[in-house]
Amino acid sequence: MNPAQDSSPKQTSPESEASSRLTGFAYWSVIALGCLGLLMAINQTFNLSLLGFQPLGNAYLYYLIGIFLAAALIVFPAWSGAKSRVSWYDWPLALLALGSCAYLGYHGLVMIQQGWDFMAPTEATVAASILLVLVLEGVRRCGGWPLLGVALLFGCYPLFADSMPGFLWGNEYSLGETVRAHVMGVESIIGIPMQVVAQLVIGFVVFGCALTATGGGDFFMQFATSLMGKSRGGPAKVSVLSSGILGSLSGSVISNILTTGPITIPTMKKTGYPAHYAGAVEACASTGGTLMPPIMGAVAFIMASFLGVPYSEIMIAAFLPALLFYLALLFQVDIYAAKNGLKGMDPEEIPNLKATLKDGWPYLFSLFMLIYMLLFMRLEAYAPYYATLVLLGISLFKRKYRMNFKRLLSFMQELTTNVANLVAILAGIGLVVGGLSYTGVAGAFSRELLLYADGSIPLMLAAGAITSFVLGMGMTVSACYIFLSILLAPALVSAGLNPLASHLFILYWGMMSYITPPVALAAITASGIAGSSASKTGVYAMRLGGILFILPFLFVLNPALILQGDPVHILISAFTAVTAIWLLASGMEGYLYRVGTLNWPLRMLVMVAGAILIYPEWISDLVGFSLVVVIYLGNRMLNSPGAIKSGSQVRS
Repeated sequence: MNPAQDSSPKQTSPESEASSRLTGFAYWSVIALGCLGLLMAINQTFNLSLLGFQPLGNAYLYYLIGIFLAAALIVFPAWSGAKSRVSWYDWPLALLALGSCAYLGYHGLVMIQQGWDFMAPTEATVAASILLVLVLEGVRRCGGWPLLGVALLFGCYPLFADSMPGFLWGNEYSLGETVRAHVMGVESIIGIPMQVVAQLVIGFVVFGCALTATGGGDFFMQFATSLMGKSRGGPAKVSVLSSGILGSLSGSVISNILTTGPITIPTMKKTGYPAHYAGAVEACASTGGTLMPPIMGAVAFIMASFLGVPYSEIMIAAFLPALLFYLALLFQVDIYAAKNGLKGMDPEEIPNLKATLKDGWPYLFSLFMLIYMLLFMRLEAYAPYYATLVLLGISLFKRKYRMNFKRLLSFMQELTTNVANLVAILAGIGLVVGGLSYTGVAGAFSRELLLYADGSIPLMLAAGAITSFVLGMGMTVSACYIFLSILLAPALVSAGLNPLASHLFILYWGMMSYITPPVALAAITASGIAGSSASKTGVYAMRLGGILFILPFLFVLNPALILQGDPVHILISAFTAVTAIWLLASGMEGYLYRVGTLNWPLRMLVMVAGAILIYPEWISDLVGFSLVVVIYLGNRMLNSPGAIKSGSQVRS
């Protein structure tokens, strides 16, 4: 990996950070915690009652939080100077997390029967206070100071809600009542986000880690190379395709860049892409994985729970927006290659497609099996475990991919790190949800937003986009989405927009902060691999992502693009959207297929045609397509032999 040429901060994935920090007893402790947590999740999901143990729903959540919060306090350092080893104070904190959650889980039934979230014994309030402090420390370590600030502000909101003006006024709670409501109530720490992780997300993390541990990352990289490597600008297209596939399975933007970037970025540079452009392509492609089915990261499962729909509906709705996202990137890198005369990869560097598929078919089979069980059998909780068993079973007969003991340990470490990171962050975000819910401010905020917007959908969408984007700078995508799904989404739905499209709109804009300065974590990470300026890579990532910023408005205004409506309308809308994206990409890069390099007036005309096609009306479609015809006919007439001859006579 090449060092960055400027003073950009280096980003590391949770897995790489854990690998350098965990040795000896700490390593085996984390593995043991991960095995215990996985065993408990499987026991609860399949109702196995192993050794007669089958806890109630709230008790299970406390046990799971205790296990993975303890793991997070061991894996993730308290400060940057402690990255090389586990500090002495991490151990008592981890034991406190286990002890407090064990107490709360053991008393889960009594807690419900006696209403401990309102009135609880002193020792229960003490245990809840300890857990609350540890949750805040966990969210600081895993999500950073900005996320801690948000969790603290809204977690403490019930303490001063009655002193706030106007629609910010809410129900007041004492300190003890606030602690009990957050920890022992059902709308905060153990609310919907944590329930989704416990019931659904862990299984999909298991599948993703198993795929990686058995060599799935290498297969999908070779698969993308065999498909796209020969075409012009092939390495950039390989980056887009492989990052999209792996990003969907991992759900982590930074980890995705650190996995695919060291292979794709040097290859792009070798074939003629500038370092900053190569880094920008990888940053954009990895960012889109959050939106790509079938897995999409934890946020999609949380969205399904908030909307009260099966996860398969989220998958179907996100398919076309994700496809448009990656088509936009493919158009731009192809147009850039055509404009600059870039070639594909050397033939000897490209693996044979047939041989690649023959070698790696177990990965595709297990992935298709997962999709089938999600879409047709609706086995959301069981599907990832069954798909993982199939993958591991097939790999036993293929020596190259067999899960040996070393791979098993790597699998458990990656699984524990990923789930610990999720649990720590979402427990903290639960405080935000609880603070807004208990005070009643969430509903009041949505009503006030509707009132101020005066029913103007463009104004509300603009406000939503800006808010999502700004919050995305300091929060994870999941945290940003959860926060705005409570405050903003109800207002968008009340204004008449499609509920599913509104939630995807919020998710999309929160995601885009990864490629936009001043934060642009994806661009900074990619620049470290490319050896380019972080600021320049960020600017080009934003330029490449210029079309991507328009996509959310496409599908939120036209539900056909989330595959809702009659098939004919969906096909027409999809064709129009693809044409709009192609025209905008051509205008951005200054090159049009079968026309060549565009001068500025023609470039602006192409972009105007693309912009007109965005609006979902047949009149705008007619005008947009008419402009495309005019552009091509005008270019043909200007470049015809007669026109050239006439022009030469005039000049003479």
